[in-house]
Amino acid sequence: MKKFTYLLAAAAVMAACNGNKGYTVTGTVEGAADGDTVYLKMAEGRQLVSLDSAVIANGTFTFKGVQDTVANRYITYAAQDKEPLMIDFFLENGQININLTRDNDSATGTPNNDIYQTIRTQLNSLNGQIMAIYESMANDTTLTEEQRNAKGSEIEALQDKSVSILKDAISQNITNAVGVHLLKQNFYYMELEELDPLMPQIPAAYDNDEAIVKIKANVEKMKATAVGQKFTDFEMQTPEGKTVKLSDYVGKGKVVLVDFWASWCGPCRREMPNLVEAYKLYKDKNFEIVGVSLDQSGEAWQAAIKQLNITWPQMSDLKYWNCEGAKLYAVSSIPHTVLIDGEGTIIARGLHGEGLQEKLAEVLK
Repeated sequence: MKKFTYLLAAAAVMAACNGNKGYTVTGTVEGAADGDTVYLKMAEGRQLVSLDSAVIANGTFTFKGVQDTVANRYITYAAQDKEPLMIDFFLENGQININLTRDNDSATGTPNNDIYQTIRTQLNSLNGQIMAIYESMANDTTLTEEQRNAKGSEIEALQDKSVSILKDAISQNITNAVGVHLLKQNFYYMELEELDPLMPQIPAAYDNDEAIVKIKANVEKMKATAVGQKFTDFEMQTPEGKTVKLSDYVGKGKVVLVDFWASWCGPCRREMPNLVEAYKLYKDKNFEIVGVSLDQSGEAWQAAIKQLNITWPQMSDLKYWNCEGAKLYAVSSIPHTVLIDGEGTIIARGLHGEGLQEKLAEVLK
């Protein structure tokens, strides 16, 4: 009997402790009415799956529970005839305060959310500036081409600043949930020298996280195909269906530019005239381009080859982002180029525009 009494007492203590360690998410929604419903959701692939719901009463909603590990979650609101709203935040034990609005969302009150909110505020400010420039371009029909180009440059500078903020946030927070979450979302903006030092700092709790496992594997591929390494060979098909290898072109004495692209990729198509010009200048000077397409449709690929005046060798496995060549070279965005010297050593990556022309002029002088 004493043992049973002791167990009851212990259970009561544990319940009290868990209650103290639980979370309370309290928030408001701009434009919402009492009786409207707010949802707590999690991302599953590209879908958001509902975990819980709360009805707004006296202008606020509340979620309560206990969270074993910090997790990125979403609060969503979508009532009839009202603009849907959504914010992502970190569900962790403690008092979390949500303010869901059209322009200045916030989630604060716990360590990870306070860190994340600081980053969100910076990015929201830059995004507001970008949108204001876009609106000014759309509404002002008197702008000259020069003025539009200047505004486009302003947008690019703000976008670059946003990426810089994200990179800094990842580096400064890689040992916590915020940094890991941002890394999973934005690793493709980062170069090998930025990513490699971060890998050992990722907490062991993420060792089996699918996205982190893939990022770590990608970093190893980046290291294997970095500047100074010998090229990695792969096999694909030409537009005519002939099987070819990268080694059919590389390591034969010519400088070779491997261009990862696709017919559906707008930036790739915009960059193509630069490659056409480079090929015209250097094709008779021990230079070759090999296009590696991330297309899915052979017809679209072949049509783009004609439309874009591509006259250099092409290869593809028509696997889209599962392209074997792209995976081997850790290509996470296109267009992407890999420049290889006559002996098969990688001498540059990611060259475009003027940077590509300058490097080719240097190498092929």
